[in-house]
Amino acid sequence: MIGNRQIIDGTAIAAKLRAEVATSAAALREKGIAPCLAVVLVGDDPASAVYVRSKTKAAREANVDVRDHKLPATATQAELMAVVERLNADNEVDGILVQLPLPAGLDSDAVIRAIDPAKDVDGLHPTNLGYLAQGRPVFVPCTPKGCMRLLREVGVELNGARAVVIGRSVLVGKPIAMLLSNANATVTICHSKTDDLPSEVRRAEIIVAAVGRPEMIRGHWITEGSVVLDVGINRTAEGTIVGDVAFTEAVQRARAITPVPKGVGPMTIACLLENTVEAAVRRRGA
Repeated sequence: MIGNRQIIDGTAIAAKLRAEVATSAAALREKGIAPCLAVVLVGDDPASAVYVRSKTKAAREANVDVRDHKLPATATQAELMAVVERLNADNEVDGILVQLPLPAGLDSDAVIRAIDPAKDVDGLHPTNLGYLAQGRPVFVPCTPKGCMRLLREVGVELNGARAVVIGRSVLVGKPIAMLLSNANATVTICHSKTDDLPSEVRRAEIIVAAVGRPEMIRGHWITEGSVVLDVGINRTAEGTIVGDVAFTEAVQRARAITPVPKGVGPMTIACLLENTVEAAVRRRGA
């Protein structure tokens, strides 16, 4: 807390969710079902490698088996698609995660479409995005799902609330807008080309910033008492990590706000594991 402002502790909430997942996974194991996540990493991108190690460690701590598949940066589209097809056919694999971004020359959209929707624990297959658009979600993209959990944890009333989502990506912006709308919030999707973005932000009680521009959202844009979720992770020229929101300004006005790091980020991996256990339940009839 800073005064009466709540700093949303994504690390603690993610730990709580991972503990819930570990309990569910342990219960499945007692029935002879070992939830299993297959992670495919192509190339040697250092950030991707670190992220995959974090996912692998968190999965094993949550009683979820992990199968790592590493391909060289020279792998062809056909070789990557063959790995996905083998994992689709493997009944012991419940979830498939292909770490993005892929090296230049590989078609990530084609890879996502090739994943069995029943194993699409990233929630990015067109079938799962379609179910979400219909208000009948099966697998929800992990970062938006984590955002919704954070809002629940801090007691935000979504019914009738005015929400602004800044960013329109398939990974975050569009799915979180659909989730908020499905929860009866009135949602406006904005982006870097929105005319008079400050006025749009000022009208909102809930602000989700996922535009990918460091500290683009200024504190004086935010209405007193709003809730701010900052999805952005940006590295400055000085080497520091900042979000899409100017935190030191925004924290003076928001009722609750996520920091960067240790805000939304930890929820992404926790929700990936939750989706994997849910996939095991659905696929294996537990």
